Amino acid sequence: MRTLLVLLALMLAAPAAAQTARPTQATAVFAGGCFWCTESDFDHIPGVLRTTSGYTGGARVNPTYQNHEGHVEAVQVVYDPRRVSYRQLADRFWRTIDPTDDGGQFCDRGSAYRSAVFFGSAGERAQAEQSRAAAQTALGRRIVTEIRPAVRFWTAEGYHQDYATRNALRYRIYRSGCGRDARLRTVWGSATRG
Repeated sequence: MRTLLVLLALMLAAPAAAQTARPTQATAVFAGGCFWCTESDFDHIPGVLRTTSGYTGGARVNPTYQNHEGHVEAVQVVYDPRRVSYRQLADRFWRTIDPTDDGGQFCDRGSAYRSAVFFGSAGERAQAEQSRAAAQTALGRRIVTEIRPAVRFWTAEGYHQDYATRNALRYRIYRSGCGRDARLRTVWGSATRG
């Protein structure tokens, strides 16, 4: 009987413990120009569980690669907050873009390729702003990348997903030809990958 009472007590306590447990997944959204490159940059961060290329920030419903006017190319990052924090992701993000360029990123020009950090809560907004301030101090120049409220994220077409992995040679040629890494070294110096 005593064992039964202990089991019953544990079962009743389980929901309360589950509510206070730290979540095992969280989501963040970043726009860093070409979503192939942004996705690849986040894929290499320990604690990132998966990335998805897509479109966000605009009003158009069901945007496509051929028609995503008003949206930016972005990446939805699903991560384990026990291993990497939102702030750490934001800190890393700045080093993967040229945050002083408001006309696009690298060889990709136009509003669809502008950089942005999307926040889903007041806490994320504060962390993103603190991260931007630290990056601006490190850079010694004004950062023009916007910090915006998250809106609906639309998943891009299947052929855009995991592009760097599925099309490794084409991806490397694109990334090099676009001058992304060369520009990052110019902007950030040795802090590019750090």
